[in-house]
Amino acid sequence: MKNFVFISLLFTCIYSASAQDSFFDPIDTVETPSGTMLIYGDRTWAYLDEENFEGIMNARIHEMVCEDTAHSFKSKWSNEDVITCTTNDVSLMTDTLWMCVLDSLHNNYAIPFDGQMTSKYGYRRGRRHNGVDIDLETGDTICAAFDGKIRYAKYHENGFGNLIVIRHYNGLETYYAHCSKLMVAPNQDVKAGDPIGLGGNTGHSSGSHLHFEVRFYDNPINPEMIFDFKQKEVKDNLLVHSGVFNPSSKSSKSSSSSSSSSSSSTPVNKNAKTHLVRSGENLWIIARKYGTSVDALCKLNSLTETSVIHIGQVIRLK
Repeated sequence: MKNFVFISLLFTCIYSASAQDSFFDPIDTVETPSGTMLIYGDRTWAYLDEENFEGIMNARIHEMVCEDTAHSFKSKWSNEDVITCTTNDVSLMTDTLWMCVLDSLHNNYAIPFDGQMTSKYGYRRGRRHNGVDIDLETGDTICAAFDGKIRYAKYHENGFGNLIVIRHYNGLETYYAHCSKLMVAPNQDVKAGDPIGLGGNTGHSSGSHLHFEVRFYDNPINPEMIFDFKQKEVKDNLLVHSGVFNPSSKSSKSSSSSSSSSSSSTPVNKNAKTHLVRSGENLWIIARKYGTSVDALCKLNSLTETSVIHIGQVIRLK
């Protein structure tokens, strides 16, 4: 009982809820129903598991990714960036990873919303559509697909509107876009089926719907490889390889192959001082093409690994 009284008093006097701003080491700990709380000398606090959290939800998958040096994938944890690392180049994958979508510890799932699918994953009007659209009414409840931790929950200025991103224990992330209301906060733990937001029409949206994405290290996967939306079931296993990230339609395959072949057949001037970004390129691909590093490109162009580059953008090389 004394601990709960202390916690109540602590919350009334704390003026900052982030220990990361502290210049002091923890001076005390308090056991709470939510875990061990670290108390700092400047009266800030943080939970022990969050203080040590590096963003890895599935150690087995991450170890397999790291063992193949060709992957060079990163799994950063950011509450501010939707995409945490634009250099995760899935075209470099040479292995096939066997992923258990459900396991004995986290064996629950939920269809985010039981509605009619109005748009599939693939190419749409000449542009990639990285998820599926599910029809709903503004105010309908959206649920978490799997157990996990909220990484991002706020308004996204570049199209998603009110967006929720959840990182899951199976190694995937799910996106829930265009919400009218957010019901969760970053770093919050959620269970499959928990309400996380209300459907809406925010951002670049022409009508109320849920835009739902599944991503692996920031790269989109067709959600229908995970869910059978008609039967309201989940597919237990997923084999992850470079091919699963390509839209499956014939037109998208031909356009992808033509763009990649034209890009690969274009002669590279190793002495060039600038590069004009083409379709399908990211910082990693450009760095590899010119024999430089992503870090060098970032410094020259005032970018970070989370920066999104656009077709036609000029990238300094020297």
